[in-house]
Order: sequence, then structure tokens, then C-alpha cells
Amino acid sequence: MKRISHPNQLNEWKEEIISNLPSYRKTVVISSGTCGQASGSLQIIDAFEQELEKKDLKNDIGIKITACHGFCEMEPNVIIQPAGIFYKQLKPENVPEIVEKTILQDEIIPSLLYEDPATKQKIEIQTEIPFYRRQKRFLTDNNFKIDPTLIEDYIANDGYQALAKVLFDMTSEDVIDEVIASGLRGRGGAGFPSGRKWKFCRDVRADVKYIICNADEGDPGAYMDRSLLEGNPHSVIEGMIIGAYAIGATEGYIYCRMEYPMAVKNVSIALEQARKYGFLGESILGSEFNFRIHIFKGAGAFVSGEETSLMASIEGRRAFPQQRPPFPAESGLWGKPTNINNVETWANIPMIINKGAEWYSEIGTRTSTGTKIFSLVGKINNTGLVEIPMGMTLREIIFDVGGGIKDNKKFKAVQTGGPSGGCIPADMLDLPIDYDTLAKAGSIMGSGGMIVMDEDTCMVDVAKYFLNFTQEESCGKCVPCRIGTRQLKEMLTKITEGHGEEGDIEKLQDLADAIKSSALCGLGQTAPNPVLTTLKYFQEEYEAHIKEKSCPALVCKELIVYFIEPDKCVGCLLCKQSCPVDAISGERKQVHVIDQALCIKCGACFDVCPKKLMAVSKYTGKKKEKIIKQSSQKKN
Repeated sequence: MKRISHPNQLNEWKEEIISNLPSYRKTVVISSGTCGQASGSLQIIDAFEQELEKKDLKNDIGIKITACHGFCEMEPNVIIQPAGIFYKQLKPENVPEIVEKTILQDEIIPSLLYEDPATKQKIEIQTEIPFYRRQKRFLTDNNFKIDPTLIEDYIANDGYQALAKVLFDMTSEDVIDEVIASGLRGRGGAGFPSGRKWKFCRDVRADVKYIICNADEGDPGAYMDRSLLEGNPHSVIEGMIIGAYAIGATEGYIYCRMEYPMAVKNVSIALEQARKYGFLGESILGSEFNFRIHIFKGAGAFVSGEETSLMASIEGRRAFPQQRPPFPAESGLWGKPTNINNVETWANIPMIINKGAEWYSEIGTRTSTGTKIFSLVGKINNTGLVEIPMGMTLREIIFDVGGGIKDNKKFKAVQTGGPSGGCIPADMLDLPIDYDTLAKAGSIMGSGGMIVMDEDTCMVDVAKYFLNFTQEESCGKCVPCRIGTRQLKEMLTKITEGHGEEGDIEKLQDLADAIKSSALCGLGQTAPNPVLTTLKYFQEEYEAHIKEKSCPALVCKELIVYFIEPDKCVGCLLCKQSCPVDAISGERKQVHVIDQALCIKCGACFDVCPKKLMAVSKYTGKKKEKIIKQSSQKKN
């Protein structure tokens, strides 16, 4: 295919691609993103290729290798088209049976089907699985259809049609008006209206302007941007080109952390293909518009996700945030007007142009339109990447899409927005997910991390975990973040180790408020959110740690005691054999005793006890003194 120099050629190429598609009787679509490959998808690909060649079926049965299908809990998985049969958690030895029974004989293999944890029903078709059925996969749907290394797949699915429409049928003002009318808000965290942001940048006069895609996804448990870049990089590139046309930019950067090697690889391939076929470079699609995109690999510092730090990194300086104003739209990269949006925001743009602002604005809520991609992780049955309409409730996401809490335990809280977000309790399960509602609850949308916690989670420990992360990742430029987050972490550590004192709760609240109001950048200002929300919704747990020296969730090691109930122990030796420090004494069929001076509280004994006759004390105090005396008497 020659370089495309006119929209008509794009349509001709699309028709040519579709007409030349192989007429396979069936196609095996294999999920092979980072999570899939980590689970063994490459071995599944090899097994299918070998089996199809062995049975001389390579011309009759197709294999399409895509990126993540979203259902990470079920990796590696395949979808057999056109029926849409979904097989999960495959091993290479399953492949011959799939080829023989399902592909050749149209027979379903029940043991490979997904089982709904609520109904115990086996479900054959991918679109009927509750995890998928309750979503609105507008951005992620192409992850089932596209080989991310083939631009032809993207073109066959209406790729670059929005760009052609923009370049030849719309002015830059038209594009910005359409984005404003859509109600799209930036998906990177703050939720600022994207169209207004573009307008600010377009209205600044300058000889050079820049577009940046922020793909520095650093939140623990978050991988939304990675999945889009791995699975459909051309959608992000097309969105960036349209944005550049709208504001008058001539150069762009995709800032991607080096911990995403597959994303970097697929984006690099996509950029080269886009240049080759005339979507990037000089005279794009034969128009007068010129635009280039470079990929910049970041070192992985969390603070690089803050936009002024990110620009400093591109410029070759240390990733330090800068005081604002001026904002990047006025003075950004190398002092020039710069527009920064994250991966998901850019991927929305082609869809808005193709389907229209009115269509898009009808999805979600009045003030938070469209869909949002979340990484749904934690103590939940269906972990994975979900795309849901704004306004869906936490209950619907966690129980309908996510399949409920593992092992039928009680839901306790959900952390939204990563380390900068907050913990929302069980009595707020019917909270709709949108920017404004989450902010009122003390949390944020963030880039889209969602960590589900069950009854066995200690909320003080959770706050300490996130404070430890933000304190370690602090760039250290401003005192509130550098010193304040460290002091918060030290106070939380003291509390979880049983050294909390009266007044610590008030000190935590005051310090968190001070950091929130005085830190230099958004990362520092939101760092106290996990502390503030756990104090607000779970203060009784802080009080138990401080006043009773107990951890109600039995997580904080210094506040729990493992002991054996003497009237129930049968002397099976399992706990003694499992102890890594030989802290358990006793003979077969005799009562065993734990030496509390040696016990490291790893819980191995509790895990192996066949009837769970081991006990764990929620409180130290008298119970601990009793166990220590018992242990010492036994030794004497």
C-alpha cells in the first residue's frame, strides 16, 4: 500500500482490506497482553499453531493474537468466533481437545467454561458472562478484534476515519466545539473538561505548540493505560493527531514508563506504520497539516505523572513539579503552549468525532459523560479491566460486574483513585461513580484504580501502605510533602505497632489537612486522602488500635497473638511441622503450646490446622500475659 494522500484512498484501502480478509470457517482469538503472557498465552499460541498445522487446518481456521480482553482473572483465555465461545485459564494440553471437539465437532467443553460464582452456572458465550454483559466496552471493544501490530486491522474497524473527517470537513474551532459539547473530562485524575483545556491552548499565540500523551501510569494496581496502548495504540495516536490539529500543534510526545515494554513496543510499531502510510509527518492525508509524534520512555518515578514534572523529564531535567500558574496551556514544554491528556482521554476523541457529541453526551451522567475504564482488583472474584458508564454504582461494579467478594466474605471498603484517592465504606455501596460524587465522598476518580477490600482488611494498615508509597515516591521538593507524609507514615506505624496514644487521631487529622492545603503539586495535595477517608469512615478501628491495643481485622502483627486452645488440640503435629522458627512444642496426641517469645506471627500454624482449633486473639493485654505464662510453665 502506498502512502495515503487523500481520504478517498483511505476508504479504498479499507474496502480492499475487508475484501481480502481470509474466509476462515472459525477464528481463535487469543488474549495475549502483558497479563496474558505472564499467565502463559505464548505457550497457548504455540500449541494452537502446532495443532492446526498437525491437522492441516491452517488455511481453514484462523488465529488472531490480540492484547488484553479485560478478564485478567481468567487468563490465558480464548474466544472462538463466530460463536463467541469463551474458554478460560487454559493450559497447552487443553488445545488438542479444543481443536478436536469445539473447532471440528462444535462440541462444548464444560470444564473450560466460566462458572458464575453466584449461580454456579456454566456460561458458554463471552458476551453473556456477567463480567462483560454489564459493561459498555466502547473503548476496549476493539481489543477483541485488533492485532495491535497490524494497522490494517485498525483501518478495517474504521480507523483514521475521524482524522479524515476532521482534516477535510471541520475547522479547528469545529473540533473543539464538538469535544466541549461531548462533555468529555480528562481521564487522568482531576477531570478537567478536555474541550476547554484545548481551547485555552489554541487561543495562546505561539510559533510552536506541543501535544503530550501522559502514559506514566504509576498507581498501585492500575493498568488501564497500559492495556489501551498494548491493545489499540492507533486509537491514541489518532486522538493525538486530531487534538494537534485543533490547537495548532506540530509535535507530540507519548510519555510512557519503561516498565511497560509491550506498550512501548506496540506504540513504536504503530507510529512507524502511521508515518509510512501518511497519517503522520508532512502533509497528512494530502492536507496542509503537518504533525510528528515521538515516544519518550520515562524512568518510572510516580511524580512523573504530574504534568509539570513530566515536561521537565522530557526536557532532560529532574522530574520536579513547578508552581502554577503559568499553566502548560500558556507555557509548557520548553516554554511553549502545551496540551497534556492521558491515554484514555486521547482514545475517546476518534469515537466522539465519528459518532458525534450528542451520542457521547447521552452516556453517563449530565456532568460526567461517557465511560470510564477501571482496573478492578483486590478481594473480588472477577479481577480485571472494566469499562462502565459514568454513574454506575459501586454495588453494581463490585457485585454485578466483579462477581462479589472472594470466599463469600463481607465487603468492607473500596479504594478509588490509587494512593491519591480515598477509601469508601460498605454503607456507601450505592454511591454512583462520577467525578463530583467521589469528590464529595472524599475520594477521587484518579486514573481509574479500584481496589476492593473485605472484612479481613485493616483500614489503618491500608492507610499506612499508601502513605508509605507516596512518601517513598515524593520528589522532596516541598516541605509539606517531603516531611509531612513521612510524619504521617511514622504516626500510622506507631499506631499499628501498639504504641498509639490519646490525641493521635486529632494529630493525624490536623497534619493531613495541613499537607492537603499546602503541598506544591496535586500529588502532594492528595497524598493524605487515604488517611482522611479512613479517619472519616473507620475511626473506630483507629480507636481500637490506640485505646485497646487491638487490630479488629487481625492484620497488625504486633497487636495479635496466636495460641492453641488446650481443650481442643488433638496433637496432630501439623502446626508444629509448619512453624518456620520452631516456636511450637508438644508430642503427638498431646496438647501443643506456642512460645510467644519465639513466635513471628506468620500465621502458618493457623493455615494448616485441619479444624482451625488454633485461635487468634484480637486483643493483647491479659490474653497475651496468660499465653506467655502458660508457655513458660510448659518449658519449666
